[in-house]
Amino acid sequence: MKGAPDSIINRCSTIYIDGTDVEMNDYWRNQFNSAYLEIGKLGERVLGFCDLHLSSSEYPYGYSFNMNECNFPVNNLRFLGLMSMTDPPKVAVPSTIMNCRSAGIKVVMVTGDHPIIAKSIARATNIISEDSETIEDIAERLDTFPELVNPRNAKAFVIHGNDLEGKSSAEIDALLRDYTEIVFARTSPQQKAIIVEGEYNIINKEISRSILCLACQRQGAIVTMIGGSISDSLAFRQADVRVFMGSVIFFLFFII
Repeated sequence: MKGAPDSIINRCSTIYIDGTDVEMNDYWRNQFNSAYLEIGKLGERVLGFCDLHLSSSEYPYGYSFNMNECNFPVNNLRFLGLMSMTDPPKVAVPSTIMNCRSAGIKVVMVTGDHPIIAKSIARATNIISEDSETIEDIAERLDTFPELVNPRNAKAFVIHGNDLEGKSSAEIDALLRDYTEIVFARTSPQQKAIIVEGEYNIINKEISRSILCLACQRQGAIVTMIGGSISDSLAFRQADVRVFMGSVIFFLFFII
């Protein structure tokens, strides 16, 4: 199995070390986190890998694996390691972001990447300016805890999708209003939401890109959505301007 490292590690009860299966414990989790963050700070895409040896009697050759019903073990797996991939932004992106900002356009990044990776990419593309600091940056500079930093001292803000759970529309509005450079990280393709009479009814306590889009529109902004996957469809429908990158099949799906 491969996927987001933090999701993969949570499914594992052992880790493969020097040819031996070792019980997953706090030490190895800390080792994992250190390696993950070190690679993530480089702005590289990181995947986690794990496996599990299945009994040939229970899962014989030709067994029909069903991904929807998960008729096979998906927990207590063995963690194998991490792999990083370099996916640099196009050369013109940083200058394009600066041109947008000069024209009064606010660029907000919404991604499924880990916050550390998302922050690195945002800095490389000028979504977070060179002289801008997040709360975490200020805490590191002052050698203190992020909780002790005055949020108003930060110009940029990176927030995990899960941290938006339960926030009211007013709180989301304040976030978009108070920070000029914002990155929403770890927004999952499975996150769904419905909007009723201007209020948010959150399904499974999760937030969607369409909600962020609506929050910008409530502040009088004309919102342009750029994307190209099924998970972007709700936000595409909500946006005022849509820039689509992807297959014609999905475009037809959206039009229908």
